[in-house]
Parts: sequence; C-alpha cells; structure tokens
Amino acid sequence: MDLRLDNQVAFVAGSSRGIGKAIAAALLAEGACVVLTGRDEASLQSAEEELATADRRQRVLAVAGDFADTATIARAYEATIAKFGRIDALVANLGTGSGKPGWEQSAEEWERLFEMNFFASTRLTQAVLPYLLANANGGSILYMSSIVAIEATAAPLPYSAAKAALVNYSKNLARMLGPKKVRVNTIAPGNIFFAGGSWERHLNTRREAVEAMLQTEVPEQRFGTPEEIASLAAYLCSPQAAFATGGCYVMDGGQTRSV
Repeated sequence: MDLRLDNQVAFVAGSSRGIGKAIAAALLAEGACVVLTGRDEASLQSAEEELATADRRQRVLAVAGDFADTATIARAYEATIAKFGRIDALVANLGTGSGKPGWEQSAEEWERLFEMNFFASTRLTQAVLPYLLANANGGSILYMSSIVAIEATAAPLPYSAAKAALVNYSKNLARMLGPKKVRVNTIAPGNIFFAGGSWERHLNTRREAVEAMLQTEVPEQRFGTPEEIASLAAYLCSPQAAFATGGCYVMDGGQTRSV
C-alpha cells in the first residue's frame, strides 16, 4: 500500500532508539521527511548516521535536547520549518516506565512520572498546533501510550495513571481538532523488545520470570518488535488513515483482556 507520505514532514520525538527510531525509519521508507530527536547526542548521531543514507540525507534533520523543555521544543520546531517549510505530523514518543512498585508513592515520584509521560507530550502538542492548523490539509498527532493505560498490571502506579491520562487527552483533543482537519490517535504497545530497552534489562536480571509471563499472559507468547509498532504508526500518520481519529490502538500480542 502506498501511504502517500512523499515529502510529508514528520517530527518524531524520542527517535534515537527503540520504537521511535523504528517509526522514523518506516516514515522515511514511505518517502517522508523526518525530524529525529533525543536527549543523548551520541545515540541521536548514531541513529542519524544509520537512517540518513545517501538517497535520504536531504530528508533527515536531527535535533538534540530535552524535549520536556519548552525552549528546546521551540528551537526544534523552528529548525524544522527552516529546513522543510512545514510540519504535517507529530509523533510524541516520550516517557519512561522506570519507577518503584507498590502504593506508597511520594508526591515527587508522581510528579516525575507525570512530567515525563504526560506533560512533556502536552507541551509538544501545544507548540506544534499552530503549524498543523496552518496546513490546508491539516495534519496528525500520534501519541505512544502503553497497555498499562487500559489494563491492571504490575507497572508503577504513577506511570500507569500518566499513560491513561494521555489516552484520555488524545480522545478529547481529537474531538476538538477534528473540524480543523487535525487527527489525533494513540498507540498502546505491549511488551516490545529492543537492545538497550527495559525488557533487555529484565531478561538479564530475571529471565525465568519474564519468559513465564510471556507464556502465560501473552497469547502469541513472544515480545513485539519496534518495527511492528512502526508499521501501524506510519499508517496512522498517513493520508490513508484520513478517517482514523480519536482511537487508541492496542498492539500487544493479545495480552490485554479488557474490551
């Protein structure tokens, strides 16, 4: 399927590794211009070198910085406009699930995980909307949530609540922006394995427990891959998904039981 993404401009926050990097690669393969971002300059440079092949070099821009910071966001969007002239899609792939278990959570921990998993994405959104609304054909916003947003799991409570808030925010924003031709969607991935990710660390410290979880909790009995998430993300960012807005798309190998 031709996703009709030629020369569309996608800003992919958190794209130096893992799911974000795979999304950037999928968009580039479909002909889009892509902005790569990340806090770690070395990882971002490595991703840029891998993705910006000779035939794609002019379609890649890399911007390093902390994208929870409003000044960094403004600088990155300005650089995007300077190079490509517009922004058609925002992919907000931000956050972390690292936290402590149990119900005894400090106010600081709640604030930390909401800042990284919810407020960082809302800041990206507020700053990008003038650019999307200026496009005659509108644009799209895609958030990376998690199955912890819709299912009771062993994940840290503040993380789960923040990702649930992101799904709700996306749903309501889609209703507000639909008449203005800006689509808003969320993907809720399950257990996605990639080098350097959290599941690699879990396997290194408690392999038997992780493998038992996959066998009993995930009908497909395996991890998902960043590329599998990226294929859905590229579609949702494309004109082919013109009637898709306000959705939360679960991709978890059948793990969730909620309807």
